[in-house]
Amino acid sequence: MCGIAGLIYKDKSVNIGTQLQGMLQALKHRGEDSTGYALYGDTDGKNFIMRFKVGENVGEGSSSVSEETSVYDERIKIVKSYILGMGAKIIKEERILPYSLRYEVSYDEKDLREFSRKIESVPGVEILSMGKSLEVIKDLGNAKMVCDRYSLDKVVGTHAIGHARMATESGVDIKSAHPFWGYPFSDVSVVHNGQLTNYWNNRRLLENKGMRFMSECDSELIAVYIAQKMREGASLEEGMKASLTGLDGVFTYFVATKDSLGMAKDTMAAKPLVLYESDDLVAMGSEEIAIRSVLPQEIDTYDPFDGEVKVWQI
Repeated sequence: MCGIAGLIYKDKSVNIGTQLQGMLQALKHRGEDSTGYALYGDTDGKNFIMRFKVGENVGEGSSSVSEETSVYDERIKIVKSYILGMGAKIIKEERILPYSLRYEVSYDEKDLREFSRKIESVPGVEILSMGKSLEVIKDLGNAKMVCDRYSLDKVVGTHAIGHARMATESGVDIKSAHPFWGYPFSDVSVVHNGQLTNYWNNRRLLENKGMRFMSECDSELIAVYIAQKMREGASLEEGMKASLTGLDGVFTYFVATKDSLGMAKDTMAAKPLVLYESDDLVAMGSEEIAIRSVLPQEIDTYDPFDGEVKVWQI
């Protein structure tokens, strides 16, 4: 039992970090093992924002490290040398926690696949997101703990998706936490509530096509599946519709891109979803209480149908 939440403003920017934090904190009873945010902030669109980790958080929601900090320091040095060796330039760097970093990178190549492969060839290093507006932040603990740890209440943007996790299929660690980046596509992220029963068969097929998996969490399959469909020329909505028959199990998931937010619900509709839509705002979550954290006034909500896919654009 996990909780997912998402919202998109069609014509303005707001303090998106604070709003998503309120929605996810309202769902913390659905899981506090880890919490993740995919935030689409206001940027100038010139540089890539790379969120990555060089180690794991250990301990109950703390920022304790799983290895000696000197090991992380050495990994960071190698990452920097690889970035420069690929003709990219680090414009700004922040080391938020011993294992968590944020770089702004000037990089002319449009295909991020080889770039990402090179960086992630460093043992213990994982890129959480690459994008011109997307930033994926995920860690152990509930929504408020993660928001405070990473100062997400300062993020202004147009849309976001997030996840409150109760670990059932894989370990309690950052690599298994949602959201998942839609590697190797800039600004694509996925969160999921449910269970997939054909995970291993699909994973092997996708790995044989050159796609990468960083965890054994079944939810990561959705991000990789959508990314592969997009590589083959499908639109986001086409890829999501294909997932209704390509993926087995019970699931509700959200996908976000730089200018859109989508939801998909499997044909059994066993996983809950409540949705609110107005002329300027769409907000949705596993329970109405998440939407009420943003819109406490009287509103009309509805439950999407089984097998439904919807996409909203900015």
